[in-house]
Amino acid sequence: MPGTNLTRVEAEARAAVITTDSYQVELDLTTSEDTFRSTSTVRFSAIPGEATFIDLIAPEVHSIVLNGEQVDPATAFADSRIALSGLQADNELTVVATGEYMNTGEGLHRFVDPEDGEVYLYSQFEVADTRRVFAVFEQPDLKASFQFTVTAPAHWHVISNNPGTKSAVADATVTIADKSHDVARWEFTPTTRIPCYVTAVVAGPYHRVEGTVKSRKGVIGADVYCRKALAQYLDADVILSDTQKGFDFYESAFQMDYPFEKYDQLFVPEFNAGAMENAGCVTFLEDYVFRSKTAQARVERRTVTILHELAHMWFGDLVTMKWWNDLWLNESFAEFMSTLATAETINSNAWVTFNSLEKSWAYRQDQLPSTHPIMANIRDLEDVEVNFDGITYAKGASVLRQMVAWVGQDKFFEGVAEYFRKHHHGNTTLNDLLVELEKASGRDLDSWSDVWLQKAGVTTLRPIIEVDTHDDIAAFTIKQETPADWPTQRPHRLGIGGYDVKVDEHGEVTLERVMFVEIDIDGPSTDVTELIGVHRPALILVNDGDLAYAKVRMDDDSLATAVEHLHGFTDPLPRSMVLASAWDMTRDGEIPARQFVDLVLKNIATEDQSTITMMLLRQLETALAMYVAPDAAEAATHAAADTLWHLALTADAGSDNQLQFVKAFATLASTESQLDTVQGLLDEKLHLDELPIDSDLSWDLLTSLVAGGRCAEVAIELQLSKDATASGERRGALARAAIPTAKAKRAAWDLLVNAEKDLTNALQSSATGGFGHVHDTALLEPFVDDYFASVRRIYNDKTNEMAANLIEGLYPAQLAGRVPDLQDKADTWLAENADAHDALKRMIIEGRDGVRRALQAQAKDA
Repeated sequence: MPGTNLTRVEAEARAAVITTDSYQVELDLTTSEDTFRSTSTVRFSAIPGEATFIDLIAPEVHSIVLNGEQVDPATAFADSRIALSGLQADNELTVVATGEYMNTGEGLHRFVDPEDGEVYLYSQFEVADTRRVFAVFEQPDLKASFQFTVTAPAHWHVISNNPGTKSAVADATVTIADKSHDVARWEFTPTTRIPCYVTAVVAGPYHRVEGTVKSRKGVIGADVYCRKALAQYLDADVILSDTQKGFDFYESAFQMDYPFEKYDQLFVPEFNAGAMENAGCVTFLEDYVFRSKTAQARVERRTVTILHELAHMWFGDLVTMKWWNDLWLNESFAEFMSTLATAETINSNAWVTFNSLEKSWAYRQDQLPSTHPIMANIRDLEDVEVNFDGITYAKGASVLRQMVAWVGQDKFFEGVAEYFRKHHHGNTTLNDLLVELEKASGRDLDSWSDVWLQKAGVTTLRPIIEVDTHDDIAAFTIKQETPADWPTQRPHRLGIGGYDVKVDEHGEVTLERVMFVEIDIDGPSTDVTELIGVHRPALILVNDGDLAYAKVRMDDDSLATAVEHLHGFTDPLPRSMVLASAWDMTRDGEIPARQFVDLVLKNIATEDQSTITMMLLRQLETALAMYVAPDAAEAATHAAADTLWHLALTADAGSDNQLQFVKAFATLASTESQLDTVQGLLDEKLHLDELPIDSDLSWDLLTSLVAGGRCAEVAIELQLSKDATASGERRGALARAAIPTAKAKRAAWDLLVNAEKDLTNALQSSATGGFGHVHDTALLEPFVDDYFASVRRIYNDKTNEMAANLIEGLYPAQLAGRVPDLQDKADTWLAENADAHDALKRMIIEGRDGVRRALQAQAKDA
């Protein structure tokens, strides 16, 4: 990573010197299997006589011509920059270079399909990998028009931000997988002014489903693509239906037409993130094309992701942040809007999903010692890379929801619409948006911005309730508790709900809401006088409706009612909030982890929200692995696995819950009888009606047997012969790294950390997950010293994505309570590496804090 950074100070200095106008980029993708030819012609104005630099990462630069004069690459090109001097008022720069294909999900990623040898390419440029493909002023405020021309095999599709035309290239062929193919040339129309990081080129023999969506300005093209091998699973009709609902909602809410000429969506292999908002050419993780029966939670998440990227077309692509310190606003706005759009057009329980999934991520991130204000201080590109986190996405979206509740949704959209009208095709800061929201709502947002956006940490809201002799509320106070290191008090707009236990004539128990008030609270203590004299309900829930961003506690009576009658909530949102509170209390060491395990196992059978089920099962696994006292963990895990199998047997045949219970059971299974059950399922000697043992479930079951020591390499190879696909290769890498022997763990470690040739990003991620998939954590103990000895080399030698995934994924947090000096080793590393970049130190600090929290929870559980 050294030599590729860019500081905010450098970016501001460059923007003061130049203004970009246009790029013409020619890419020849037929030159070799490892490299491509890149020719960039950049037109820009400048202060005459000044000097600057343009960004490029390339193995070779062939020529540089600035304003008709040759510039020597040997002297001008170094450390990912080309020095430019003697600038004129109007400038034309042409750079011819050899670019390198990546296998890390950054730059121009190249994937070879193991099924047919075909090649698939896609670009991924955020944060600063456009420079891996062409010479570019790589910062968000130097927007320009981009025109791409691509030469590629004629049987491919080539897709970019704008429409294009294809023409044959005479007397030219290229060989792929031992087959000769003709060559063609695609020329795309110029884009409007956009930031470089949302430009895109996707190329390969993708399967294409032609589609359209209706915009206020007319019908526009909206094709859907995936690899040929996944074509039979691509539900393009559902994807386009979700997309159309998003178009209708956003164009109405924003009072502005969709700003680009088309809207293609492409599901691409080995993608690092969920999706990327390239203007008119959105790329998605291809796991969103479901080849096997999947939990409904995944389908729901895909819908939100589709609408998240669509929101970016206005907020991010049309109007762009000036610098990366406003990354939070870009992502938080899209996350808030996509959940709102989903809730109002597709899935009325989208806010339940948001509370279970997104807010739990935010609360976890916001309690780390590395927590930061939503509006973070981004000094350089390496700071940006580690800020794609739960604060930037989920906390920011939660805070926007709080602000919308405070100013009113109509006024919020009135301000947003004016913001788009004023700043389309430009760059902005947070203040530009706040000005319009203040004008529309009449609210002063300065103080709100200070405490919510520029102060870090999450507060805890705790009700203090007194009742009189008639069980009427005599006093009701909400205490706002703050951590000592982040003591910021905040104003909250929230609801307080009261629920009583009701039993119908059939003996069915429900929790019925009998009381609700919506109020503003502020400061360390707020008296709720509206509730004085009200008969005390059995359960009182602060933040009912989940408008506020805060951890919530329940009084003892309410907690007891919730635990006993959790399934009685007919509305899933308060149920999810009670469960979120219980998980917070477990993580904070306020209740024993085994109490949380019991709560989950006693109530999950009746859960009807797929995302809540998914999150509870994840939390159950974490609690058993990290938070239960080590001497009780094995017995608790065995009992939990047995219960999950019983729940799978009694669940509705083929139901979402049954699928999730079977997968969770397979993950935890470790006793001989449990592994016998897994083997029976895999061999199909044991049948669950309407639950097919398809490709993905087969891998789950096989990996369970591998981790349990029942089988190893031969069984993995046999399964690969049945599933010789890209997905099969990833699942095989995970299973191989899960083999529970010292030799296999050492081989997996060396493949991840010490191999001369790096794995692809997808295989690295899979193998990292398999390495940590153990029942006997003693297998991981020999690697603790290796980890701390290797992290700095990993950070320096690998790209941002690859390094972060390894450093975070291999942190030995599972050994909390098992290796006594684990914290000392982290402290020693931090002391000895004080000169390391803050982004690297942050990852170690976060890993260390995960261990600290586990030790605290284990002590409570013991």
